[in-house]
Amino acid sequence: MDWHLLGLSFITVFLSELGDKSQLAAIALSGRSNSPRAVFFGAAGALLLTSLLGALAGGAVAELLPTRLLKAIAAIGFAILAARLLLFNNEPSADSEETP
Repeated sequence: MDWHLLGLSFITVFLSELGDKSQLAAIALSGRSNSPRAVFFGAAGALLLTSLLGALAGGAVAELLPTRLLKAIAAIGFAILAARLLLFNNEPSADSEETP
């Protein structure tokens, strides 16, 4: 097992999940329940399952497609998202409308 990769993955996911909506839901549920331990095990199990499914899906896709093609697809996808956010998101939302 590559311990460096394991540590890097753990730190990356740990930092990205801090303050996430799943953390806020776990805080709200444990504050209202009589069994915060059950909330912990439920939230931990759900995170483990989604991480396992993501890793399995990523491994399967990596087996089917060459690495160069996957990188190109990811780059194009991020470029499209960036362009949409920068160029086509000028409409005011319902929350930001000013009252006269």
